[in-house]
Amino acid sequence: MAPDWFPLWLSLRVAGLSTLIALLAALWLAWLFNTRTFRGKHILDALITLPLVLPPTVLGYYLLVLLGRSSPLGKLYEWTFGQPLVFTWQAAVVAALLHSAPLLIKFSTAALESVPRRYPKAARALGASEWRVFWHVTLPLAWNQILAATALAFARSLGDFGITIMVAGNLPGRTQTLSVAIYDAVEAGRGDLARTLVLVISAVALVSLWLANRLGRVSLGKAV
Repeated sequence: MAPDWFPLWLSLRVAGLSTLIALLAALWLAWLFNTRTFRGKHILDALITLPLVLPPTVLGYYLLVLLGRSSPLGKLYEWTFGQPLVFTWQAAVVAALLHSAPLLIKFSTAALESVPRRYPKAARALGASEWRVFWHVTLPLAWNQILAATALAFARSLGDFGITIMVAGNLPGRTQTLSVAIYDAVEAGRGDLARTLVLVISAVALVSLWLANRLGRVSLGKAV
């Protein structure tokens, strides 16, 4: 029997959308950390880093509490869109976002910090605003490093399992991502399907890692 490719297309959509949202959040937070000093900065940094060390089941439980039908956010989402958020493919996007965004934010912050201060300083001396300095000087110099981190975040989003299965479930044709489909195939004793899906997700991850490494080398070459 031919494999069902729905989990692959869903995983690519979920990973792509969550990575795009993570990139936008990472750019804003990286800019905030590099240009502003505010009370609670270190606490915010710790909260962003926390998902990197907590077990996926704990993160999934937090999301269930925050986004469940009885929570304020869950009620707001259901009132706005006419359906609950949990156990939908949109919940899988939130799960993948929580899984990948901290890594991208940390890497983006480090990339901006690696830009030599003399370039933004010269731009400010010429009268450029902080906004123009960021978009036209700092960000272009760090862009390849940020794109490399984005490729890693995409691969990380693609492979999430623990958070996804808790908040999106395992509904074939609706919320079953590739990693969940692999688990389902193994549980059902379908080794041939499991091997096929494992090879597919490994290939996509390898391409993402190759792209990240290539962009990283380009960034290093420019820095030298």
